[in-house]
Amino acid sequence: SYPTEDHHPFKGNMDIDSLRTLLEQHSSRIPCIFMTVTNNSAGGQPVSLRNLRETSELAREYNIPLFLDACRFAENAWFIKQREAGMSNRDISSIVREMASLCDGMTMSAKKDGMVNIGGWLALNDDALAAACSEKLILTEGFLTYGGLSGRDFEAMAVKSTAFFGQRLIDCGVPIVEPIGGHAIYIDAARMLPDMPKEEFPGHAIACALYVEGGLRACEIGTLMFGEAAVHELTCQKPRHVATDVSKAVAIATKPLGWLR
Repeated sequence: SYPTEDHHPFKGNMDIDSLRTLLEQHSSRIPCIFMTVTNNSAGGQPVSLRNLRETSELAREYNIPLFLDACRFAENAWFIKQREAGMSNRDISSIVREMASLCDGMTMSAKKDGMVNIGGWLALNDDALAAACSEKLILTEGFLTYGGLSGRDFEAMAVKSTAFFGQRLIDCGVPIVEPIGGHAIYIDAARMLPDMPKEEFPGHAIACALYVEGGLRACEIGTLMFGEAAVHELTCQKPRHVATDVSKAVAIATKPLGWLR
């Protein structure tokens, strides 16, 4: 993984060399390859189109299906347009289409960037598998035309506020993963609390302080979640009830974070 302060434009990229080594050793035990766009566990960082192409090529070399966890596919496409060489003149829809063409299927949780209450979708390039999933859907969720979703959830849209939120935290001296991702801010707990041993879970300590002091729920992504090798980060997603009032969200978060420092 990249240092949190490193401004690499695509920290969500798949490590192609490591993936190849893994496939060489264990391909018979790997049913599919999943890529998350944007990469949640890497600090909400995007994946480049070049890296997605390379991953797709490697997956097809080993005849292993490639799926995208694509709940934030649109913002990943936006980052590709903004940051990847040769992409600035492409429109978002064409980037999304190419992303989709490189994989065998996509899953999407609409309750994240869609800011809806429930639901999502599954897209597949295998017609037989799609038919089997459709039959299962009718038994468990609802018909294909709505999948259990209400009209409101189809129409709901997210607001752009993460960049503002992150910059305000930087201005307050709070160390975060940079460059700022799309759906959440990731606080660098190790840099924020350098004197706290990792065995005392600095990310979780900040999460508790945020909740006690500001009522803001956050999630530790570090030793507590992933073990010894983890980077100590804390994800702060945009609270839904203040999604259209960014100043309120910032006020909730910065007071306890400033106190911690």
